Amino acid sequence: MTIHFPFQNSYAALPANFFARVAPTPVAAPRLIKLNRPLAVQLGLDPDLLETPEGAEILAGKRIPEGADPIAMAYAGHQFGQFVPQLGDGRAILLGEVIDRDGVRRDIQLKGSGPTPFSRRGDGRAALGPVLREYIVSEAMYALGIPTTRSLAAVITGEHVIRETALPGAVLTRVASSHIRVGTFQFFAARRDTDAIRRLTEHVIARHYPELLGVDRPYHALLAGVVARQADLVARWLLVGFIHGVMNTDNSSISGETIDYGPCAFMDAYNPAQVFSSIDETGRYAYANQPRIALWNLTRLAECLLPLFGEEQEKAIEQAQEILGAFPDTFSKAYQAGLRRKVGLFTERDGDEALIQDLLDAMAKNQADFTLTFRKLGDAAGVPANDDARAQFMDPAAFDEWAKRWRERTALEPQTAAERKAAMHAVNPMFIPRNHRVEAVIQAAVNNDDYAPFEELVKALAKPYEEQREYAAYADPPLPDQRVLQTFCGT
Repeated sequence: MTIHFPFQNSYAALPANFFARVAPTPVAAPRLIKLNRPLAVQLGLDPDLLETPEGAEILAGKRIPEGADPIAMAYAGHQFGQFVPQLGDGRAILLGEVIDRDGVRRDIQLKGSGPTPFSRRGDGRAALGPVLREYIVSEAMYALGIPTTRSLAAVITGEHVIRETALPGAVLTRVASSHIRVGTFQFFAARRDTDAIRRLTEHVIARHYPELLGVDRPYHALLAGVVARQADLVARWLLVGFIHGVMNTDNSSISGETIDYGPCAFMDAYNPAQVFSSIDETGRYAYANQPRIALWNLTRLAECLLPLFGEEQEKAIEQAQEILGAFPDTFSKAYQAGLRRKVGLFTERDGDEALIQDLLDAMAKNQADFTLTFRKLGDAAGVPANDDARAQFMDPAAFDEWAKRWRERTALEPQTAAERKAAMHAVNPMFIPRNHRVEAVIQAAVNNDDYAPFEELVKALAKPYEEQREYAAYADPPLPDQRVLQTFCGT
């Protein structure tokens, strides 16, 4: 039986210094945990065949499908501000690219598929827990409407990996519009390989920004395009309380997708300084720092592109700074527009930003749950007597004072209460991947080989904006003894 992947391998056709050709390392006894059937269909793949034992072998890297050209991509990166000139795919192998049903080129990559020349003494494997976390969170982000890499499949390998202890091994099949990062450009810039930077830039324009083909200054326009996408992406993160946790330049996608779900987390109680990642000891990647870090990463990209801007360095720097200067305003417009939608404002008036900031300040002071406060505010828009939003506050009077001003402001708009509630519920999710739920799913799988909690959580998160009364408990914040204080990297 042949399982057909209609591969087209444009990245593997680039010069040999862009990657290393390496095959996945076979595993002992692959077993499919989860196949994302709708995504398989979108990619032009046969989900029934992928659910066979032969399909599990492909998804675990034990069998290489016809037409694949397996590579590990080269890249560098700033990790917590410290530059490392060579990183690369140390535990991931790109099988190839397919054109999906919408005509979009998509990478299919195995994560946890064995060592590569970039492994830096690592085993190239992944433990089951991080694979389940990435599957859950990336698919939840997709359902929330946030640009993201996606998860096609999770496979348990039948082998153990050694971390602090022996853990079940697993492989994630990840799908992305590409895996090209800021760090990919940094890899060549560190080697002063301007020709490679030009080749990479032209590849990125053709793949991700084809509207720039033929414009007067395509390299400048590319930087502007990446700046715009990253500004919008980070605004979307903040609007759902998402914390990436490790925004290194090698985890910053040129396509504008969220990539590399390591110690990521969603906030429960609103706290702008919230950090979950165990390795972020200084709070560099805290919730409210994410826009600033995105701009810092984009500045590193601009440095790589300077040789393409022209021979006069001062002029090139000035042009790059002008492009980067658009980030704060682009981010702010996206973020403020999103906040207005979250509180049910359809028009923009003087005082709106201050009104919304006062709500956020009161939420922080009162440890109000970020997701439920906004969701229940929608209920209060529909039924003014609804008390569920004020119940999120330690001091409900703080909400009452704000809500009086909010109702005065919404009264200036023509929408009915029902229209406002529906619009607010369309942007304020009921369900997010709460950390305690994700951890419980992982523990059930790792300790008991029980994937029923995983399946149920994935189902609940697939419709985050719907009430789903059968999954109502998944909307609840953690009890004090359920709180997750730290999340950990999957390496």
